[in-house]
Formats: sequence, structure tokens, C-alpha cells
Amino acid sequence: MSDPQQDFRVAREDLERFMGEALSAAGADQASSAAVTRALVTASRMGTDSHGLRLLPHYLKALAGGRIKGAPNMVFHRRLAATGFLDADDGLGHLAGYTAMQHATEMADEVGMGAVAVGNSSHFGAAGVYALAAAERGFIGMAFCNSDPFVLLHQSTKPFHGTNPIAFAAPVAGSMPYLLDMATSSIPWNRVQQFGAIGRELPDQVAANAAGQVSRTPAEVAALLPLGGSGFGFKGAGLGGMVEVLSSALSGMQHGFNLLPMGGPDMSTPRGVGHFFLAMKPDAFVEEGTFARGLAEYLADLRAQPATANARVMAPGDREWRCQTHRDAEGIPLDSANQLAYAELADEYRISPLASLG
Repeated sequence: MSDPQQDFRVAREDLERFMGEALSAAGADQASSAAVTRALVTASRMGTDSHGLRLLPHYLKALAGGRIKGAPNMVFHRRLAATGFLDADDGLGHLAGYTAMQHATEMADEVGMGAVAVGNSSHFGAAGVYALAAAERGFIGMAFCNSDPFVLLHQSTKPFHGTNPIAFAAPVAGSMPYLLDMATSSIPWNRVQQFGAIGRELPDQVAANAAGQVSRTPAEVAALLPLGGSGFGFKGAGLGGMVEVLSSALSGMQHGFNLLPMGGPDMSTPRGVGHFFLAMKPDAFVEEGTFARGLAEYLADLRAQPATANARVMAPGDREWRCQTHRDAEGIPLDSANQLAYAELADEYRISPLASLG
């Protein structure tokens, strides 16, 4: 496996150190700093580069502008035996996400399932890290979040939904979890920014210009196509709508079409983002061991299916775990844009720069 910009790779511990120092300097309390660092480093280790270390400058800017509180007073309200609401108090979405999933798994451990709606939150990075947190504790986990409009409805020319991700994770006995983390758009908006920063063209049928015409040039992109592209985008649009209902209507937050843009220019007004988290205890449904055996058999059959030439049939999460193993051994890569961004942060916050392993 190869990584872009292998000439500049950093150790996980050094990246965690840098993020923690920068976030603390920007006013984040210890819990918020730890949550952001955990979420971003987890994403970068797994190769989810669009939602990994590259997002740190954005969160620091939002903290500095006052959009996000660095020391929020998050309050959890348990509504029924298996449901609750977390008021995130305009704090960092990563702390809200991990806190909500912790409550969800505690309820699931007690009554079999736990569901938590979150309001007054902010961008939480990669949805998969929260589903993964549940799976690491032995629970099935799901995470959803809305965002400001980047995605066209099917046969529309104006963005309406956010990228509205769906994440699902399940524990696998003796192995790494099953992990699905996907946008309901053809690609996440951060991928457009990432490709633009390194001068790469986008794949076909994933994005459109201001006229609604498909474009592969990041600088021209005004909207994303829903999952399914121009021919079958009604499927992605429907899934995006499902996420919207769970994230906004169920939390009392504005739906994504009315959210302030993540990228500004207003960095002082809280956005009021909503999330939704679900945890399930497998043994609450079937006898102990039944779920583990069934999932193991399913994954064995899946991976044994014939592949096309020079390809490999993989289960959700396989690519991420291979990447994580590689990056833990060889270092986490920074492309040229992130190298510059992190050098500027080191100067701005007067912290030691990242040390290259390459």
C-alpha cells in the first residue's frame, strides 16, 4: 500500500501531541481537546483523509471566532429507558459524539438498545469513529449527522441536503470491527477541497457546477451529486433525507438547508447542528454467541467470493484496517497543503512543529 506525499510522514503520538497543544492554546478544555484529537487521528490512521488531520485548522478557526465553545456545559436528559437527548451547548461535535455514544451504549447495556439525539452541536468529523466506539465496547453502533447544503436533489440544480453521512459498526470476535462509513452524496465535500488542494481531478458523476452540469474540476464545483449520480440519484437523495429527519427533526434543530455554511464567513454564530446515535446489544436479541457466529460466517463467505482481475473482495472496514496497520508502522502522511497548514499553526500557536519520519 502506498500513500501520497510519503516523504512527509509523522508518528501518531507526535500528531496527537501537536493537536492537543494547538487545541488547548485555542481555548479547548481537556475533554474537548481529547475528543477532537481522538476523532481526527482515528480518521487519519484509517485513511479517511478528508475527515482527518486536515480539519484541525478549521476547528481552531471556529474556536477563535466564537462559533464553538471550547469549554461547553453539555447536559444529557434521559427521556425513557432507551432514549435521551444531549444538549451539546455549542461545543465541539467530537465531544458531543463520543459523549452521546457513551450514553447510548450505557442504556443498551441496561435495556438492550440506546438512542440519543443531539442538538446545539457542530461539525463532528467522520461519523464512523462514533459507530466504531460502540463496536469497540461490544455493541452495534450507528451514527448520523446533517450538514449545510452541498448536495443536489435528484434532477435539481440547487443544493438542498448536506453530505449527511451514515455510519454502522459491529464487533467481530477476534478481529477488527465491521465498519461502514459513507456519505449519502457521491463523495464528501471535504474530498472536493482535498483534491483541489493537491491539484487532482475528481471522478466522473460525483459533482456539478453552478449550472447543475457534471464537472471534474474542483474549482468549478458548486454542488455534489447524490449517491447514484445523475441516473439513480433518487436513492442517495432519499437516504440523505432519512439522515436529515433523524438529525434535525428528531433533535429540534434546523434542517440542513437552513444551516450556516461550515466554511464561513461567519465564524462567530453557532450553527446548531444535530446528530443521532444508536447502540444495540447483540445478546439482547439472540442467545450469547449467536450474533458473533453469524457475523463471522457472513464475513467469511463474503471475502471468499470471486474477484475480478487484480482485485480483492473486501468487507466494509477491511481497507481501513489495512491502512491503519500500514500507517501505524510507517507514519501518517501529510500532503503539501497540510504540511504548510501545520507549519503555520506551529508558528501561530508557538508549539513545536511536527517531526517528519520520511
